[in-house]
Amino acid sequence: MSVTHRLTAPAPGWTTDTDVVVVGSGVAGLTVALNVRRAGLRAMVVTKAMLDDGSTRWAQGGIAAALGEGDTPEQHLADTLVAGAGLCDGDSVRTLVTEGPGAVRRLIAVGAAFDRGEDGDVLLTREGGHHRNRIAHAGGDATGAEISRALVEAVRRDPDIELIEHALVLDLLTDADGHAAGLTLHVMGEGQRDGVGAVRARAVVLATGGMGQVFSATTNPPVSTGDGVALALRAGAEVTDLEFVQFHPTVLWLGPEAEGQQPLVSEAVRGEGAHLVDADGVRFMLGQHELAELAPRDIVAKAITRRMQEHGTDHMYLDGRHFGAEMWQRRFPTILASCRAHGIDPVTEPIPVAPAAHYASGGVRTDTRGRTSVPGLSACGEVACTGVHGANRLASNSLLEGLVFAERIAADLTARHAAGDLPERVVDVEAARAARPVPLPAPEARAEIQRLMSRGTGVLRSAASMAATAEGLALLAGQTLAAVAEEKPADPRVETWEAANLLLVADALVTAAAQREETRGCHWREDFPERDDAHWQRHLITTLTASGGPVSTLEEP
Repeated sequence: MSVTHRLTAPAPGWTTDTDVVVVGSGVAGLTVALNVRRAGLRAMVVTKAMLDDGSTRWAQGGIAAALGEGDTPEQHLADTLVAGAGLCDGDSVRTLVTEGPGAVRRLIAVGAAFDRGEDGDVLLTREGGHHRNRIAHAGGDATGAEISRALVEAVRRDPDIELIEHALVLDLLTDADGHAAGLTLHVMGEGQRDGVGAVRARAVVLATGGMGQVFSATTNPPVSTGDGVALALRAGAEVTDLEFVQFHPTVLWLGPEAEGQQPLVSEAVRGEGAHLVDADGVRFMLGQHELAELAPRDIVAKAITRRMQEHGTDHMYLDGRHFGAEMWQRRFPTILASCRAHGIDPVTEPIPVAPAAHYASGGVRTDTRGRTSVPGLSACGEVACTGVHGANRLASNSLLEGLVFAERIAADLTARHAAGDLPERVVDVEAARAARPVPLPAPEARAEIQRLMSRGTGVLRSAASMAATAEGLALLAGQTLAAVAEEKPADPRVETWEAANLLLVADALVTAAAQREETRGCHWREDFPERDDAHWQRHLITTLTASGGPVSTLEEP
């Protein structure tokens, strides 16, 4: 299989090589790099900004694992399956929950310092969808930041892990057999590595994070523009479950015009006893679910959205005034500071909240070893779809999934290397040149894509709303082609490459979401309000056609 599509970009002006190139520097990417290095393989980490600027450091709540007394992997599995609404892969979930506790202990051994009680044991709390206290946290509500700190320090201590920061990955390179053989990337102002270059490698691992920036309001950092999913699609890989975008129920509401990354108010706040209320102080989650405010995220997000529609408002409230100042400062210092920075004091007033795009449950389709449908290309973390999350991710399973499946990818590559099945690859230069260049939208297309997606393919969807989104995206694509035809194409640069990636993943997401005519998990269709297991308890697999457009196919039963 050859790569048939690539971003419009200059030819690589420099080349380097390694054994394993990892794209992304969150918990997943850094774990792969550290583990393959221990096996003696050369590793290179390519990251879009600084080493610690990905989504991992923004994770507040914690990491879920059956570490507490009385808890078991079976109970963790049961909660994960319920949240996933019938679309979880059982083998993947069992892998996650059984290998999870050991993976967390190994993370602690690397240097991650979790909050502990007076007895020295790791403190555990609850979040939505969990029937047990199994969420380990650090710094109160700064778990991701602590995990990122520990892994970044470990990577920086290893002189044999090569780092390329401020680098946007462009496209996959393959050999004559269609096996991944490296990638192209653009480095922003790095001396000899300035501009477009190529990394040749025996194996490529995508750990690029999510695509939350495809929506106007998201908890994702600005770098989360779907680059990994877009690269995989252009390389001919299968992606799946793109329609299942989780909207976090409680994101700090900053006004109707707020766009970009929004402050998260962790589910752990509800786990400690905060209540969701409307403007009249009514707890509207009571009677909605047995776990009330701790119901799975899709249920809470839908309940908030319904209440907003009923009241004709654009936010609800999270009331934690009964915590008192000392608990807010000790348990949630990051959230407290964030709220106060925006003029809200959770100690004395309810916090205005509304759902915002948070996590992509779907992504590049992998098996339990992290292998994709393209030989030599692996994926882990939010960019991947391992089948763990199904139609709706269980709270705090994301860091654990990145950790567990990163270890499995590293183990797979190590075993292949030991068996002589990881030879040096020769890039098929002619195939790379023959790949069809994807025209680049103007930079301002990014904001229009976000508006279209939020308006028509957000928390609540319908055939009509998604048709309007698809029409708007097609208009943007048409304008891009017209500019090329008029010999006025957008310049190849970071802003236009990101816009092209966002346009592709938006088109792919809408294609899948419009096809799934039911409501399941975090995919909510007002025109098909019921879950339909008879027809839709299957995955939609999305690929690109020869012309570059996405097409979704329902997997065989």
